[in-house]
Order: sequence, then C-alpha cells, then structure tokens
Amino acid sequence: MNRRWLRAGIVLSGAAVAFAIQIAARPRLMAVERTDVQAPRRLSETGLYAEGTVGIVDQRNRQFSPQYPLWSDGAVKTRWVYLPPDTVIDTRNDAAWEFPVGTRFWKEFSFNGRKVETRMLWKATASDWVAVSYMWNDAQTDALLASDRGEPGVATITGTRQHSIPAVSDCLTCHGAKRTEPLGFNPLQLSTDRDTNAIHGEPLAPSILTLRTLVDERRLSPERTDLVATPPRIRTASADTRTVLGYFTANCGSCHRGDGEMAVQVPSLRYSDVMHDGDATALRLVGRRTDWHVPGSQDGTSVLLDPVAPERSAMLYRMRSRSPSSQMPPLGTVVRDQQAVDALARWISGDLASLIGERR
Repeated sequence: MNRRWLRAGIVLSGAAVAFAIQIAARPRLMAVERTDVQAPRRLSETGLYAEGTVGIVDQRNRQFSPQYPLWSDGAVKTRWVYLPPDTVIDTRNDAAWEFPVGTRFWKEFSFNGRKVETRMLWKATASDWVAVSYMWNDAQTDALLASDRGEPGVATITGTRQHSIPAVSDCLTCHGAKRTEPLGFNPLQLSTDRDTNAIHGEPLAPSILTLRTLVDERRLSPERTDLVATPPRIRTASADTRTVLGYFTANCGSCHRGDGEMAVQVPSLRYSDVMHDGDATALRLVGRRTDWHVPGSQDGTSVLLDPVAPERSAMLYRMRSRSPSSQMPPLGTVVRDQQAVDALARWISGDLASLIGERR
C-alpha cells in the first residue's frame, strides 16, 4: 500500500488543530479523511508531554529502545511511541507491521547534554503519515517546527562537524516511498533476546517497551505469543556475525531491502530477510561485485566483502568514508562510526573468513 507523506506547510482549520493537539483526550479523532493535515507548531502541543508541558512525558507514551541502534554521530537518543487506546498493530506480516491511525513516534536527539532535535512520525490517516522535526530553543523550554527543507548546522558535534535537521525528503528516503514505516520498531528490534554485543547497544530498563509488553497488553493482532516463546534473533553460528548483521539491518536495511525502490547491488539487509539464516546472508556479501570502484583496485574487481584483503572491501571502505560521494550510510551522519568500522574489519578477517572455510 502506498503512503502519502504530508508536508508541514499546509494551514489547518480550527477543527483540525483541535484534533491534532488533543490526541490524549480524543484519540479517535485521528481517523480523519482530510489530507490537508499538519503537525502542531510546537513540540509541547504534539501530545508527547503531560498536559502540553515540557519535561514530563505523558505516561501513555511508551519508551522503547531498539537493540541495534541507528548510528547518529554519537547523539544520545530517546524514543517513545503512542498507540491509541483499544487499538492494535496488525502483525500478520512480520516484515510489514500495520499501525493504527493515530500512532505517533518521537525520537529526541541530544548532543553534549543539550536537546537539539525531536522528530515525530504520525499516522494521521489510514493512508497518510506526517513526518516532521522540531528544533529546540536555547532555553530548552520547547521546540519549534523546523522547515520541511531542513535546518543546517543546528549543533556542533565535534570540531567542524555539525548536526543538521533533515529535510522531509530525506526522511522519506529512509522511511520508504512505496511503503512508509517506522524504523527500529519491529520484531527483531523489540525482541527480549537482546544481543549483548550490539554496537552502541543501550541498556534495557524495566520500563522499556518490548515484544513481551505488546503481547501481554494485547496490542498485537493476531495475538503473537510465539514472539515471546521464541524471541526473534539473527540465527548464526557466530556471535560476531550476529552483531555485524544486526548493525547492517539498522544502518543499511532501510535502503537495501530488496523491494526494488533502489537499483542496488547489495542483497537485502532488511531484518526479516536476515534473521532466519544470518550465515547465508553473510556469504552472499562475499565476493559480490559492485559497480562502485574501491580506490586502488583494478577496474571491475571491486567487491562488497573481501576476506582475503579486507581493506579492499567496498562496504568497509564506504563505512570509513564521510565524503558525500562515497560514504555509507549516505544520509544522517557526518562522523565516522569508528566502533562499527573496527568491528566490521575484525569480522571480515576473522569469523567471516572462518565461515567461508567451513562451507568449502
């Protein structure tokens, strides 16, 4: 099903403003038929905070933590989801959960102890998602709706590297044009079988929402007790392979997902395509030709992963780069993820090479 993405620049009627602001009191008013829907101008009006104030999150908004976080240049991130009362997530297809109208996701970014940006993804109608960002003021008292063209250089990360708020078109690039969906909220990411070696993994506090929470509160349809009895995980013979593939699903799988949206030469790294046989996924990356030329290699010889000469692996080279023409991921980061680069290099020459030897 196609999803239309709604920009923030359309003026609302008074009635539309009312339902946008009063989601806690009247959540069912989210099921509107209009397409001229807009997010509120202030973060404090989105329903994230109790009674519209800033600082105390409404208890109906549940914090969650993906076990494989997306790299965001070292930002401290906090995430919440709101599911309207008496609604459920349609989980008949584990690769494509369908969320009820009125669902909202928020993700807060902080650098150096200061809130910089909060993004919101809101399923405003049965076919429309609203994607917006809010930029925090200097006093940290509220955040205002950012331009749909983005806001460059809103915070210094390190040296001359700065964090920029993305344009709505950039959000669409990652969240999908053919089928819009939240990222980081799926069976693998919410599994209670957490990867203790996950790169940048976050501690799982008792209050954090997981698959078990959703099952116990009957927020999934059909009921999915199987997700608790056998928690989803990436099945591999190696802990390091599990960790690297988990990183790939979070940082690469939103684009390299095998649905034809991108003409790419990388096998699908979508979580649903990786979980059941991680070793097979890893082997599909080995020696696979890519048109992207690794500097220093002969024409036509560049491959995604090369266990014999790891430094000639296109995936490793592009993860190291922060040049716009070569870096991966191509959006949302200006600082190299050195921890991930080191883990990938060790894995290519270590467990991946061993896996190849075992399969020969």
